[in-house]
Amino acid sequence: MKKAIKILGMLMLAFFAVTSITACSDDDDPANNDFFAGTYKGNISYVDSDKNISTNGSVFVTKIASGTKYNFAFSDGIPDLNGVEFQQQGDNTLVMVGSTATSYIRIDNNDLKILYIKDGRTWTANCTR
Repeated sequence: MKKAIKILGMLMLAFFAVTSITACSDDDDPANNDFFAGTYKGNISYVDSDKNISTNGSVFVTKIASGTKYNFAFSDGIPDLNGVEFQQQGDNTLVMVGSTATSYIRIDNNDLKILYIKDGRTWTANCTR
């Protein structure tokens, strides 16, 4: 009987040790997972030689398989931005690789800010979740 109680006690100890180690991670940074994926709503715009759209709309953000690139699907007929590469900046913030004063995308816990200029086309967004 003592042997059975001892074995049962060791199994319970092992179970609690394993579950407490793997249950959570205090250093899990949202920038490393899909935390930034989702819908952001606010002011969006797009300008090119044929279109000039400025409206209250939404941007749907998805993380793609590479782990460092994101796609941005705009509402209201605005063309999407796909495969934009990001790097982590500080805690819980992603910034587009190659950001400049005239072209940047920044995502943090609640906000999405875009000023992206490419090939004579301009996308902007000032959105929150």
